[in-house]
Amino acid sequence: MAGTFYLVGVGPGDPDLITLKGVKILCNVDMVAFPQKPGGASLALKIASPHLHKNIEQMPIILPMEKSRQPAKDAYDQAALKIGEQLQAGISIAYLCEGDPFFYGSAMYLFSRLSHKYNVQIVPGISSLNAAAAAINRPLAARNEILKILPATLDDKTLLRELKNTEAAAIIKVGRHFDRVRKIITQSGHEKGAMVIEFASQPSQNIRAVSAVDEQELSYFSIILCYHGQEPWGQELWGEKDISQ
Repeated sequence: MAGTFYLVGVGPGDPDLITLKGVKILCNVDMVAFPQKPGGASLALKIASPHLHKNIEQMPIILPMEKSRQPAKDAYDQAALKIGEQLQAGISIAYLCEGDPFFYGSAMYLFSRLSHKYNVQIVPGISSLNAAAAAINRPLAARNEILKILPATLDDKTLLRELKNTEAAAIIKVGRHFDRVRKIITQSGHEKGAMVIEFASQPSQNIRAVSAVDEQELSYFSIILCYHGQEPWGQELWGEKDISQ
């Protein structure tokens, strides 16, 4: 009988934010697989490590960080073959995914390659958006407001249009796009109260107002939360509060 493949969301960074279901699975699988940059360490593995047996088998999935999509597609193809061989041998595997597996996660690409042949189970995780909102003590949106999730990789025209037409927005994948995105945030009227959260829930968590950031480039693990709706946190309730410590 083939093994089960679990796509486990390990949350935004704090090991205590993994779900109970996720921990139970991590304690019982035969092997863990995880995404890893070439020559770098795996954040997903670091998050999950406190919940893993010391001698559990590990399968790093090396994912190239290139603009062209083909190298990544090739890497997922190769990873699916390796994982499939283990599943066919009856080995149960948990793939560790930062945040949630189906929220901009690499797990979705393995799901599409393996779910037609093997038993694949999705274990949702807490996303970085939830952790970022908790970090700044400010709700994402309320009542009938629309919350937009916008990748910083969008072109200027699209990003400006989307920001102008929403009360609340979360801009993700900021990284090297910060300087450009900050200008667009200002043009859209979202600058007041816009907050940058780096490494949400992790020991290196850093919170600043967008207007107070000098760098042109931030970590990839950065989110900007914007709000200019009608609720109190869009005015003075949280706007001047020092939450950087």
